[in-house]
Amino acid sequence: MALNAKPSVGLEFDSVDTTWQFWVEYGKKCGFGVRNDYLNKRKVDGLITSGRFVCSKEGSRLKDKRSSFVKKPRADTRSGCPVRISFRLRDGKYVIQEFEETHNHLLQLTETTHMLASHRKISEVQAYEIEMAEDSGLMQKSSFQLMSTQAGGRANLGFTRLDVKNYLKARRQRSMVYGEVGSLMQYFQHQMLDNPSFYHAYQMDCDEQITNIFWADARMILDYGYFGDVVSLDTTYCTNRANRPLALFSGFNHYRGTILFGAALLYDETADSFKWLFETFLEAHGNKKPQTLFTDQAQAMAKALVEVMPKTRHGLCTWHLMQNGIKHLGSLMKGGSDFLTDFKKCMYEYDQEVKFEAAWSKLVAKFDLFDNNWVKSMYGIKQKWASCHMNKAITLGMRSTQLSESLNSSFKACMSPGISVIQFFQHFEKVVEEK
Repeated sequence: MALNAKPSVGLEFDSVDTTWQFWVEYGKKCGFGVRNDYLNKRKVDGLITSGRFVCSKEGSRLKDKRSSFVKKPRADTRSGCPVRISFRLRDGKYVIQEFEETHNHLLQLTETTHMLASHRKISEVQAYEIEMAEDSGLMQKSSFQLMSTQAGGRANLGFTRLDVKNYLKARRQRSMVYGEVGSLMQYFQHQMLDNPSFYHAYQMDCDEQITNIFWADARMILDYGYFGDVVSLDTTYCTNRANRPLALFSGFNHYRGTILFGAALLYDETADSFKWLFETFLEAHGNKKPQTLFTDQAQAMAKALVEVMPKTRHGLCTWHLMQNGIKHLGSLMKGGSDFLTDFKKCMYEYDQEVKFEAAWSKLVAKFDLFDNNWVKSMYGIKQKWASCHMNKAITLGMRSTQLSESLNSSFKACMSPGISVIQFFQHFEKVVEEK
């Protein structure tokens, strides 16, 4: 039986599925949505003996007991439309016993029929393409537009952007069926099976919720053994739905290319979290401590570093210092002021302490900063950023944590606030592999 034929009494089908597909195609051709009203099954073997398929606007909505509390109730889309087919099993065939053809409402245009719920379906091939686009970091809007172009227009695609969103949401829920903790442990277990050198550690609170997570693959551990004398720790970028800071331990190889030594998702940026992070980092790398570690100006990080690695030289990221300077002393940089230039000279140009002290005193006097608390605090930690002091440390030319910015930009390009922890790790692996 051709699926585009018109229903009629006495029309026969081999199965209920074939009957339903016929009704769906008929509704799509005419411009109305369809619905399964009921199916009667035989108690002995569960065989369907009769049923009725109707227009989606059949019947009327039952009274909502919550109506007095709902601020924006959904529009009533049913109009009591009588259009339907009823069928019954007879001699191994499903035969149409009744057909009502006349609608009591306007039908959809051919250009919009594909948006009706009963005519939207994501095929297995399309589902695979959607998953591939998601795993590759493509935005849903971009992947939907690409698939629409390939199909010759949205009307030929068979589903809407909302269907894609719902499909991916259901997929994430299936991937997190064991919860965040269970899914994370399953991910780490698979990594260890592929490579026994993979290292991971995590903290859990009293409610059995994961707080801090650290991991380092075999390549990171090997690279640290060769190039781990100078390390940068950058926590400037946050990702995932919990907005947790992403901490990246990075450094230079012998080609001055950026390499990773480990990564962590932190619950917060307190001294306790950083202490756990530093202790775990050393455990992952056989307790080998770096000669110099560059960080931003976070006091919690500095406190934890002194406790865990007291002999490691602590250097402050010059880029962050400049940003803090602009934040605290931005008023001094207006109208062609050369404050920023003088400050940079104190930071980079003076290799001798005597010259640095003279330049700093001149800077403070020139801009009347004797009582400025930020300037005083910067001078108190000058051994962490001034060239005359940092030249005595092993830095390999590193003065900033910004060498991981290219990694951060790659993460931003393929991340979204609603990403799950498992999706984050999948994207993380791809970014690291590309870099």
